[in-house]
Amino acid sequence: MIIKNIEAKVRLATFLSAGSFILTALIVLMVSFFAYRQVSDARKTVYVLDANSVPLLARQTSVQLNRAAEYRSHINLFHGLFFSLTPDDKYIEYQMKRAMYLIDESGALQYNNLKEKGFFNSILSSSAVLTIQTDSIVIDEAKMYFRYYGRQKIDRRSSTIIRSLVTEGYLKDLETRSDNNPHAVLITRWKTLENKDLENVQKNSF
Repeated sequence: MIIKNIEAKVRLATFLSAGSFILTALIVLMVSFFAYRQVSDARKTVYVLDANSVPLLARQTSVQLNRAAEYRSHINLFHGLFFSLTPDDKYIEYQMKRAMYLIDESGALQYNNLKEKGFFNSILSSSAVLTIQTDSIVIDEAKMYFRYYGRQKIDRRSSTIIRSLVTEGYLKDLETRSDNNPHAVLITRWKTLENKDLENVQKNSF
């Protein structure tokens, strides 16, 4: 009987020890998990000071939440640079240089084609001012495809022309952002689907 009592007490002690160890391990894991979540949430919340040194709450959000808006902004920025021009060869060169940071070789190919056709020389000779207005940008994020719809205004001394502009291309995410490419996106396989005159208003010559 004494031996059986000793064995029972040993088993009970072993059971209690094992149970205590497992319970302690679970508590440690739960505490670690909640502590990690709390620290992670805290890192997403920062305070910034306004001009009057008043702290304002700001929260960090996932990049992917605003990615579609960034894609549209990138596409809009590129088309604004590429199609908004003035009769100044230095300014045209500056605009094209900035635009080429946002696109692959397909942009340089279209630029060279326009240059060979004398498009930029015609802007200089006619003192034309080109502006672009975005109508809409359709994006298929699954295929990383976009289609751009806009209207280009060509204002010359003798006339004002309104053109319909439709282009398409694909988007490629880059690893890092830069001053030249703040959205970390690259337009690829870009081409013009439509560029036709909608209006041609002649101006008075006197």
